Amino acid sequence: MPGGAGVRRPDHQTTTRPPFAEGGPEDGPPSAGGGPPAAEPGSPQPGSRPADGVTADAVLAPYLQGQAGDFLRSLRLHREHSAPSDANGQGAEAAARALRRSARRISGSLHTFRTVLDPVWADHLRTELAWLSGTLAREHAYAGRLTRLLEALHQLSGATALPAARGAKPAARTAASSDTQGRAADTQGRAALGVGAARAGALLERQLTLARTRAHSAALQALGSSRFHAVADAVALLASEVPLAPGTTGRGAEALLEPAERAEQRLIGAVAALPPDASAEPYNEAQDAPWHQTRLLLRLHRYAHEVVLGTADPVLTGAGRALDLHRDAAEAAAAAAAAARTPRIAPATAYALGVLHADQRHEVEAARAAFRETWPYAAAMTAP
Repeated sequence: MPGGAGVRRPDHQTTTRPPFAEGGPEDGPPSAGGGPPAAEPGSPQPGSRPADGVTADAVLAPYLQGQAGDFLRSLRLHREHSAPSDANGQGAEAAARALRRSARRISGSLHTFRTVLDPVWADHLRTELAWLSGTLAREHAYAGRLTRLLEALHQLSGATALPAARGAKPAARTAASSDTQGRAADTQGRAALGVGAARAGALLERQLTLARTRAHSAALQALGSSRFHAVADAVALLASEVPLAPGTTGRGAEALLEPAERAEQRLIGAVAALPPDASAEPYNEAQDAPWHQTRLLLRLHRYAHEVVLGTADPVLTGAGRALDLHRDAAEAAAAAAAAARTPRIAPATAYALGVLHADQRHEVEAARAAFRETWPYAAAMTAP
C-alpha cells in the first residue's frame, strides 16, 4: 500500500460528473449467477442510458429477480457444502460470500429505489437482509483481521525501522548525535518488539479465534432460525414477483434515474465533507466515521449504477478498494488496541501491540491518501 506522503490529485475540472456516464467492466467479482441478469429485448444495455420507451419496472424487476436467484443458488450451495463430508469448509465459505453479495445488492437497491417499490415491503426486507448480511460477515471479518494483524506483526518484528510512537510527529534530524540516538532507539525498539511479538501474536490469535468461533456459531444459529427462513421465503417470492408502488408499472426509466442520481450526489457530497488533510489526526479514531459512511454511500452508488446501466461504475474501482482497505486497517487497529488493554499482560507484549496499532493507523492514513489519488472528481475533494 502506498505511504502517507503528499497526495497527487488528479487534474479534473468539474466537481460533479455527467449523471450515469457510459460504464465499463464489472467492478469486483461477479455474483454467484454471473453478475447482473442478461439484457432482455428493450432493456438497457451495459454502459448506456436506458433506451427510450423502456419502463422502470422492466429495468428494476429483472435486476432484483436476478439477484434473488443468485441468493437462492448460493443458499443451496451453502447447505450442500455445510455437510460434514465437506471437511475444509471452503465451499461453504465461498457460498456464504456469494450469499452476502446478493443480499447486499438487493438491500441496497431496495433502499435507493424505495420510491418505485412497495415501501412497507421494501423497508422490511431491506432490514432483514441487512441483519443476515451482517451476521454472516462477522466470521469472515474476524478471520481476515487476524491474518492481517499476524502478517503485519511478522513484518514489523523484522523491520529496519519502526512506526512512530503514539502521538509522535516526525521531525528532521539535524545533528549526527540525533542520528545516533535515533538508530539506538530503533535497535532497542526492535529488540523489545522481537521479545513481545510472539506473545502479542498468540494473544491476538486467542482473542480473534474465539470471536470468530462465536460468530460462526451465531451464523449457524441464524441460518437455522425461523427469522432466516422467513427471509429466504421473501427472497423466493421476489425471484418471481417484484412488489411495485402503485402507479409505477408503465412509468419511464427516469423514475429510476432520479433516485440513482440522488445516491450519486450523496456520495459526492460525503466526499466533499471529508476532513481535509491539514486537520487529520492519525490516532483520532473518531475521524474514521465519515470515511466509513463514504464507503457505504459508494457501495449504494455502485449498486444503483448496476441497476440502471447493467454494470458497475468503472471509474470508482480504485476509490472503492481504498475505502475497503481503510475499513480493514481501522478495524485491525482497534483490535490491536483492545488486545493491549488485556489485564496483566507483559510490558513487551503491550509494546508490540502498541507498535502494531501504530502500524495499522499508518495504513489508515495511506488508504486515505490512496482514495484521494484515485477519486476521479478532484475538485469535490477541496470543496469548502
